[in-house]
Amino acid sequence: MTDPIQELYSDYLICSFGAVTATDFSAVLDGAISHDKITRKLAEPPQTSKDLWLKSKPLVRQIETDEAVLIIDDSISEKQYTDENALICWHYDHAKDRMVKGINFISALYHSQDVSLPVGVHLVTKNEYETDPKSGKRKRKSLFSKNHYCRALLAQAVQNKLRFRTILMDIWFASAENLKFIRHELDKQFVVPLKPNRKVALSLEDKQQGHYHRVETLSLEENHAREIWLEGVDFPLVLAKQVFTNEDSSTGVLYLVSSDTDLRYESITSVYKKRWHVECYHKSLKQNASLEKSPTKTRTTQTNHFFASLYAYIKLESLKISTKLNHFALKNRLYVKAVQEAFSELRKLQSPVECVT
Repeated sequence: MTDPIQELYSDYLICSFGAVTATDFSAVLDGAISHDKITRKLAEPPQTSKDLWLKSKPLVRQIETDEAVLIIDDSISEKQYTDENALICWHYDHAKDRMVKGINFISALYHSQDVSLPVGVHLVTKNEYETDPKSGKRKRKSLFSKNHYCRALLAQAVQNKLRFRTILMDIWFASAENLKFIRHELDKQFVVPLKPNRKVALSLEDKQQGHYHRVETLSLEENHAREIWLEGVDFPLVLAKQVFTNEDSSTGVLYLVSSDTDLRYESITSVYKKRWHVECYHKSLKQNASLEKSPTKTRTTQTNHFFASLYAYIKLESLKISTKLNHFALKNRLYVKAVQEAFSELRKLQSPVECVT
């Protein structure tokens, strides 16, 4: 059943342009719902990935196709000034190459017909402690690895009978265990990048004899794919070397492998381009759905706010379909309307007040 406060709160997260609080939300509703009632709602048992699927499912069923892709990626919602706990703690950020404090989350994003919907999410919690061998300091750690949660999200998507063909992941999730799980356990295809130091054999015979080469040492033709055998993986892959130019005019290289050995270079690179939609999802979730704007204090309220932001994102994606406007254009439309209303109210306040005699 639809929870009216939850629905209103996720709408509020879309409409807000600053910090989001129970007091402010109550004021927006002219006190129709007290801030205490809103606070109690956020303190209810934490939402889970199952709740997220129930929110996404109706729209997913409208747009799903057999050629869709499922993207796995993680991100960090920074909470620099929030007290540390098992949920909000320190994580290594690969993009920034440093530790940051916040919520580390892993998402399964379904992309079909230009629509991207989160169908599963795991919030990384660090309830365990270990001693750093270098510094001797105690630090938090998660009970399971991110690759473990990656496989759990993939298995859940298949269990939910989600229609898709290919799984896309970043380089950090391209472990041999994950790749074998996708082909053997899920019977799905994948396109993933490899680190330059991963070892591959150029034939089955070379693999059987243990003759491996680092990917970066291979003489690979551009715009061409060839069959290889990856160390630790018991089935052939096709490898493509993609050379691209960065924004600073420097040259980058991406080594992409696919389990679908019928794919050519153009198809491999074209499919993998769809992984970019997960970056757009992360950006919109943080900037348009107020993910990082809540001063919630406890792990439970922080979790429930997080899921409310996910619901807000789903609503924005639904609006994108009906209005043909992207999330940022939708948000700007709301902003302009809000400023117009504020400007009108200000003019009223500035107008002379007639004296009553």
